[in-house]
Amino acid sequence: MKICVLIKQVPDKDSKIRINSDSKTIDSTNITNIINESDNYALEEALLLKEKHGGEVVVCTFGNESSNGIIKTALAKGADRGIFIINTKPHYIDILNVAKIITDNIKSEKFDIILSGLQSDDSGNCQLGLLIAEMLNTSHASLVMSTEMIDDSTIKVKQELESGWFQWTELNFPTSLTIQSGINTPRYAALRGIMMAKNKPVEKIELDISGYTPFLSLEKLYIPSKSKETQFINGAPEEIASTIVNILANEIKVL
Repeated sequence: MKICVLIKQVPDKDSKIRINSDSKTIDSTNITNIINESDNYALEEALLLKEKHGGEVVVCTFGNESSNGIIKTALAKGADRGIFIINTKPHYIDILNVAKIITDNIKSEKFDIILSGLQSDDSGNCQLGLLIAEMLNTSHASLVMSTEMIDDSTIKVKQELESGWFQWTELNFPTSLTIQSGINTPRYAALRGIMMAKNKPVEKIELDISGYTPFLSLEKLYIPSKSKETQFINGAPEEIASTIVNILANEIKVL
């Protein structure tokens, strides 16, 4: 069984985010980068499948040079090798082109399973796994909360639906699964794993993205401003109650 896990580098949630003067990029100074949260769960699920059923786990990321750090982290946790697609002209790329870029560079591997996190902590598109499934003509399931191998070519997955409902679905290989956070407990990289990671192969692909036609453009990045306003309501109890109901019904629209 050959498993690919798509991982993405994102700023740690505790990092202080600053926007550069161009209003389109983030100041990377003093930013701690980590593996995207739901991608971490996808990686752990791949490692668990490998430990139970054998096979190979390959991690793949697309990003700038600093993304090499999360490849090393994934290898230290137990992945067998990495595919690092290096964006030589780092700037905003729409999710459709990200899917095309990754697909173009992994399709020759003919993976049985492609795992990706449900969404990224920065852009939150929730589309990558589905787009890659369409481009590679594979089966697909989203919001996966559990996986269970049926045989060498079929996997059973538990999907989260609305209102607390779940659904079990059987999918044939090849398949693309988007993993929900909480499906497992991601492991930490042990010292032995960190040492072994140094000898694991990483294929580096330098990519000029100018050949991909953009479908979306980034106009501006900004940090939302926070504001507070207190409204005092005076008058008789009946007048106060009437005013509150009017605000809730017509301004806040919760009634």
